[in-house]
Amino acid sequence: MSDRNALIHDFLIETAWQDWTHAPLAGDASARRYRRLSSKGQSVILMDAPPENGEDTVPFVEIATLLRKAGFAAPDILLHDAKNGLLLLSDLGTTDYAQWLRRTPTDEGRLYHSATTVLLKLEGLPPPPHLKHLTPAIGAEMVEIVGTDYTHSSVADLCTEVKKSLEEFAPEPSVLALRDYHAENLIWRAGKTGIDQVGLLDFQDAFIAPPGYDLASLLRDARRDVSPAIVEDMITYFGAHTKATTPFRTSLACLGVQRNLRILGVFARLVSTLNKPRYTAFMPRVWAHIMEDLQDPALATLRQAVIDLVPEPTATRLAGRAT
Repeated sequence: MSDRNALIHDFLIETAWQDWTHAPLAGDASARRYRRLSSKGQSVILMDAPPENGEDTVPFVEIATLLRKAGFAAPDILLHDAKNGLLLLSDLGTTDYAQWLRRTPTDEGRLYHSATTVLLKLEGLPPPPHLKHLTPAIGAEMVEIVGTDYTHSSVADLCTEVKKSLEEFAPEPSVLALRDYHAENLIWRAGKTGIDQVGLLDFQDAFIAPPGYDLASLLRDARRDVSPAIVEDMITYFGAHTKATTPFRTSLACLGVQRNLRILGVFARLVSTLNKPRYTAFMPRVWAHIMEDLQDPALATLRQAVIDLVPEPTATRLAGRAT
């Protein structure tokens, strides 16, 4: 028995779940691993987050508790061993947005409207003040990874332009952002109503951001294409109800560029350093999102900095990364 399996065995021993059947679930970009434990039609989720790999379950528990108390569909915490990085969670459902929409693409508008409604309601939830704040300076620092891991050259001038754009168009971090708010992290709970229809996962990296950060995550999804008509409808819907005071479309575009520049660097690191070549396939879509958001005339200077310093992830450029 491996060390982690032994820890999991001890974690579950003498609980109601000790003899339940284990089935692995697809992992994500982190070192966390998940299992669905099931018995007699019931199921729970085990999160295995090894501290030795830099994982910490405490932030997840804090945000999950906050969300549940406010009426959002986050997992209930059933068991927690913070020292060994083990969590047992209620199971929100088996079908995420991406899976549901592959089977029923005509539901896209309904699902994205529900997810956007959740974001608007999150704006009314006071975030824990100790969370990291996405200030313009921090947003610029977060883009540095595109230089270290994607271009392998200095992107200092790009970071300067990102900071300037955020200062002008998205200066005030004020709302709780779950940060990885996209189709594979949202569970569609068709039998529920209201915000309870949208199961929330993968929010341990939540921070305080300008309004619209999570909408950019939702609509500029690295893993699936959202219908342009749905994107437009959701931007209009969110923009009519958000707390944002700056020109919202430009603010959203600015946040989208900042987020996706970072993702381009993160995916490059996953491919080259962690031997996860599947992330190569997502990089052209991430680039397309960056270019789409940079069509905003107010971001012309930032657009030029991106064009000058960040090469497009063409098939030729990516070929060496995927091997």
